[in-house]
Amino acid sequence: MKRICFLWICAALACVAGCSRSSQVTEIRRFPLDSLDGIITQSGAELEIDRNTSSDGKGSLKIEVNEPAVIRLFETGDIDTENARLFYEAKIRTKGVSGPVYLEMWCHFPGLGEFFSRNPQTAVTGTTNWTSMETVFFLKKGERPDNVKLNLIIGGKGTVWVDDIRLRKGPLQ
Repeated sequence: MKRICFLWICAALACVAGCSRSSQVTEIRRFPLDSLDGIITQSGAELEIDRNTSSDGKGSLKIEVNEPAVIRLFETGDIDTENARLFYEAKIRTKGVSGPVYLEMWCHFPGLGEFFSRNPQTAVTGTTNWTSMETVFFLKKGERPDNVKLNLIIGGKGTVWVDDIRLRKGPLQ
């Protein structure tokens, strides 16, 4: 009985710790992708809003490519944050993609240039249902990007849908 009570207490503490950590993560920007407004890449790939295929029921960006491509989605401008983790999150769906698909984030720092974060270890390929993806950039104290670029890497021919893009920040721990 003591062991069962101990396990319940541990589970409750883990839940509380997880809830408090997630409450420290705040949204900086959200891009629902129910229109082409603000999307940077407008050539080199077929882009359209697909009202029938969506993770949130409001439409998604459908991208068809015949070769590997970097799809430049959005730029944020100055986000006025430092000493934090930046999370670039999106929902991705694929059909017949012959190479890896993953997120890429570039942060520009005045006087220093651009630095990137990507997470190809979580890439999807082939045909998949909606998958949540994320890449993280760690900002130390004094590191303040004046622009963040949110890209999608498509490593081969196929169709990709992207929806519900979010840029969030949280503590470094």
